Amino acid sequence: MSMQKKLKMRGIIMLLAFFALLLAIFSPIFPGKVNGLDYMDNMFNMISKGSSYFIPESIKATEQYAGKMIDVNIKMENDQQATDTAKLFQASGAEVTVSGNELAVKGDMAGIMKASLEDADQMFHNNGSVLADKYGYGEKQVLFNWWTAFKSMGKDLTKQESFKQAKTITSIQSKALEPAYNYYGVQAGSYKDSFLLIFAALGFYVCYTLWYGFGIMYLFEGLGLKIGH
Repeated sequence: MSMQKKLKMRGIIMLLAFFALLLAIFSPIFPGKVNGLDYMDNMFNMISKGSSYFIPESIKATEQYAGKMIDVNIKMENDQQATDTAKLFQASGAEVTVSGNELAVKGDMAGIMKASLEDADQMFHNNGSVLADKYGYGEKQVLFNWWTAFKSMGKDLTKQESFKQAKTITSIQSKALEPAYNYYGVQAGSYKDSFLLIFAALGFYVCYTLWYGFGIMYLFEGLGLKIGH
């Protein structure tokens, strides 16, 4: 057998093996009856969630506002959302007036922020049913309403030139409410628990990519084509 035929056969075998393994990766044969991509995606989501828990630090940051009253106007997306959001502020002890899709909120700033963080903490630990029972509607909507309200609060506090308070509100929105909402249902994990698997996955990715590249190269050379630049 000529060298050219050997190279072509080598390339074909490598590519067949590549696509056979690719088929296995996309098959639901991994733990949890999911495919390989979903399995790795879930693992990295767990690790990412484990490094996104800033709620205790956010609660500590609210202590400086204890006893500080705020008076803000909040605009929600629609009337129903405004009515549902009013329940959140009322639970924090704030005084709320609803007018269409707008809220007028007066209350202790620390109390309002801590109430949102307590709800976020329940969601972060996947205890959403606590919020659904507490407010009478879906837990994810509860967090979304807090997020939307804080976004509007930040804008109104900025208009009032209460820049420090607005910054804290924005920080809670991004560091506590968003992770609690986005990672709801995901179990938190540590990279230390999956270090070997992560290392193996990265090594496999490099080798798998090279395997495909050499398979293409051998096939082309076996067909008499030269790869160059």
